[in-house]
Amino acid sequence: MDLKSFLDQKTDQYNRLGFIELDPISIPHRYTGKQDIEIAGFFAATLAWGQRKTIISKCLQLLEMMDHSPYQFMIHHTESDLKPFLNFKHRTFNDLDTLYFIQFFSSFYKEHQSLESAFVIGWNEDVEIMSILLKNFHQYFFRHPFAPNRTKKHVATPDRNSACKRLNMFLRWMVRKDEKGVDFGLWNTIQPYQLICPCDLHVDRVARKLGLITRKQTDWGTALELTKKLREFDPVDPVKYDFALFGLGVEEKF
Repeated sequence: MDLKSFLDQKTDQYNRLGFIELDPISIPHRYTGKQDIEIAGFFAATLAWGQRKTIISKCLQLLEMMDHSPYQFMIHHTESDLKPFLNFKHRTFNDLDTLYFIQFFSSFYKEHQSLESAFVIGWNEDVEIMSILLKNFHQYFFRHPFAPNRTKKHVATPDRNSACKRLNMFLRWMVRKDEKGVDFGLWNTIQPYQLICPCDLHVDRVARKLGLITRKQTDWGTALELTKKLREFDPVDPVKYDFALFGLGVEEKF
């Protein structure tokens, strides 16, 4: 079996509803409203480091503070509603970071219908546009003069040569469309062929074993290298292979 056939087989194996339960994507899957999915998904992706069980638990704790209605909370909360968040912490993501995220979403959704608007600043059909989009999103997200400097480390940007794993994962959730029911496919401007493969510890290890990555470090250039290789297998939907690489790494300890 050649490598493409192997990865296609593993993608079909892991791109399934059974994948959802133990993955951070289970958090936005608790909602049906577009804005709820976006907000819950963005928090879930942002907090996605460490053990998956802990990530899911922390996300549920955070959403409980919003009465499990994140969009309504962003639009209608009062100052006193913010007090519980002073006790929220996940690894280095603390109360200050949480409150800034809430402030961003609160002001954003009073002017926009979808978070997609913040991710398509400067968009065109170029296959290599994602670097520009993520840089522009970072600048937009922290455009407020009171944005805490410490919070900026929690939203990656290619400007810092980050692999931007969490943002790329979130974008996969929002953009990819298929009949399997895992990714949401809510957004229509950014196209699946423009996505960059999320390059986490497991994906990185498996991709190196399979010869899909040659760079020694794991950074933005590595994410681009991996995605370029995956486009050779499927130029329309290269990031579907994230399921195969992640599944091989986590489920099969490949």
